[in-house]
Formats: sequence, C-alpha cells, structure tokens
Amino acid sequence: MRTNSRAVVAIDGPSGVGKSTIAGRLAQRLGLPYLETGAMYRALAWKALEGGVDPYDQAGVETLAENLGLELREYPDGRVEIRLDNQPLDKRIRAPRVSEITSLISSYPGVRREMVQRQRDFAQRRGAVMEGRDIGTRVFPDTQFKFFLTAPLEVRVNRRLHQLRAAGEAQLSREAIEAEVEGRDLRDSGRAESPLTMDGSYTVVDTGELSVEEAVDLISRVVEQTQDNDSTG
Repeated sequence: MRTNSRAVVAIDGPSGVGKSTIAGRLAQRLGLPYLETGAMYRALAWKALEGGVDPYDQAGVETLAENLGLELREYPDGRVEIRLDNQPLDKRIRAPRVSEITSLISSYPGVRREMVQRQRDFAQRRGAVMEGRDIGTRVFPDTQFKFFLTAPLEVRVNRRLHQLRAAGEAQLSREAIEAEVEGRDLRDSGRAESPLTMDGSYTVVDTGELSVEEAVDLISRVVEQTQDNDSTG
C-alpha cells in the first residue's frame, strides 16, 4: 500500500507505547519516510551534556538548538538517519540522564520552534510518518492522519526496561524506571509549550494488547479508509 506522496501521518503518545517501532513499520507499509522526532531532541540533549551547557540555561540551550549541526538524511528505502555533527546517533542518546535532559529542554519555546521548523521542512518535501508528542497538535495540526498511542503503565515500564537493558543500562531497578516514566509523563503533559495532549481529531490506539503488526494493520486501515472517503467524497 502506498499513500499520497506528501501525506503526513502523526503518531503521538507518551514514552513506552511503541511509537518508534510502529511508526517505522507503518512508514514502510505506506511508502513514506519515517522520522523519529524525539531523537532530534535527544541529540540536542546529548550535545548540551557533552558540551557542558547547563540544561537549565534556557537561553544557552536555545542558542545551541539554533546552531545544532543536525542533518536528516533520507535513504532510498525511506529510512531517515539523524546525524549530529556529521556522525550517526548511537545508543548513548537513550541513556537515562539524556532522557532527563531531553524532557527538560524540550519544554523551551526556542527549542520547539527550531525543531518544529526542521520537521516541517523535511516532511513538506514528500510527506512522512512522524512520531513524537506534538506532531498532530503543533507540527502538522491540519493533517487528516492523527493517531494517539497509549498503553497501561505496567506495559510501558516493561518496554522501557527492555530498551535500557538492550542498550547496556541494566543497573536501574524497576522502581526507578517506573518513577522515570511517570515523571516524564508529568513533565510532558504539564509543560506550557506544546504539551503532550490530544483532541477529538485523533484516533486512539491502545497498544497494550496489540502486536506491532496488529497496530500497524489497524492504523493503515484507518489511513486507507480516510483516503477512500476523500476520493469518493
């Protein structure tokens, strides 16, 4: 199945609901590029951490974002590689400390403006499946294809724990992971700039009891039905 060449499919939701995996598979199904916008913010957080920029220095972080050597490199198969200073990102951007900084700096208006503009510039060339927390509310509010992924806290904690162990971060307890996930939810939903939220224009998908393929099937059916309705309307 191939969708409209410049369609934007927004996949929003909190951490641990499977956004990255599902969005990546969906993009392949629809024949669109896939952009993990959260990795862009993580790249900035990593740059701040490595460069000694105080994450609480809003002006300093916003200046860093404006001058960030970030490249979104698309390959023929639709894969999008996010590169920082001409180097591919690696598992270090998934470390808990980077996650904490990411949650903080992503609330800064100047950071959001810079990243949103980069995301719009990328998708306007030929569409994309984008996942994040404000794709359908802020980045592309007019897209017809908006999906909000959710899952029970226990499922999300298990997924986060598996992700960290795969990245070699096995020292954190389950209790610490749960506190991290809940804290991230609170910060993301409570921030003044582009909070994690949704409205009636979204289709809600609970991934707690769905396999990746089941979730992709469900979302692609909705996309296809919407396109069919448009073509016959």
